[in-house]
Amino acid sequence: MNTYQSTVALISVTDTETEAVMRMYDWQEHYFEGDDQRYYEASFVRDGESRKVVTARQDEMGMTASATLAMKLIQHYHPMYLIMVGIAAGVVLPEVEEQMYGDVVLADTVWNYSSGKFVSPEKADIKFGNIGFIPRPTVVNMKEWLLPYVQAAADSNENETHVYIGPMASGSAVVANQEVLNKQIRHSFHNTAGLDMEAYAIMYAAEHAVEPRPLPIVAKSVCDFADSRKSDQYQKFAAFTSCQFAQLLYEKFLPLTPQ
Repeated sequence: MNTYQSTVALISVTDTETEAVMRMYDWQEHYFEGDDQRYYEASFVRDGESRKVVTARQDEMGMTASATLAMKLIQHYHPMYLIMVGIAAGVVLPEVEEQMYGDVVLADTVWNYSSGKFVSPEKADIKFGNIGFIPRPTVVNMKEWLLPYVQAAADSNENETHVYIGPMASGSAVVANQEVLNKQIRHSFHNTAGLDMEAYAIMYAAEHAVEPRPLPIVAKSVCDFADSRKSDQYQKFAAFTSCQFAQLLYEKFLPLTPQ
């Protein structure tokens, strides 16, 4: 019977995200024969027992690279939790409570907003000039029984940032346009709390991996609001708060025995 061989695998994408992850532990670099990916291993202690945590960085942005690296981590390390940390765009919508830079979006649902069909505008409710779009979003949910543990970590006195638990949208392109946000994102999931380019692939890869399947979690922090003011100004801070909350979550709150 297959068993978990490590506790947590962390995935990052950008230089800024990876720098935040590398400050979490005293990592040791590791390679596998026939695989040119760099992996890093470390440990933390919980309840008197040493636990293994590993990390790796994607070599490019997007869902294809995310799914590929996720499957490699699962194959090599069989982690109990597969966690994507880093930065995401926040969403300013009436249905979503006010967000600040550095707030963590913990995705209870991740959906692919790129999935759909481009048609002539008269055939679609969503229109961008002479182009119409018919959305066909696909969805992966976080395991519902994990939510009380996430909420306990969010409510803990040890947590120093606000955590919003809600849907995250993933797509194949960076969004820096309010019209796209209002028409395409809000049309499908009106209470979407964040946007990125990788989360859906992480959730999907974990759901369809060989056993023992890891439990996927996406915890990304707000660095911009997907509009024309988009900049890199808050990326370091957002990457930091994302890593800090993820570390608190699995070092203190998530169950470490199979459920």
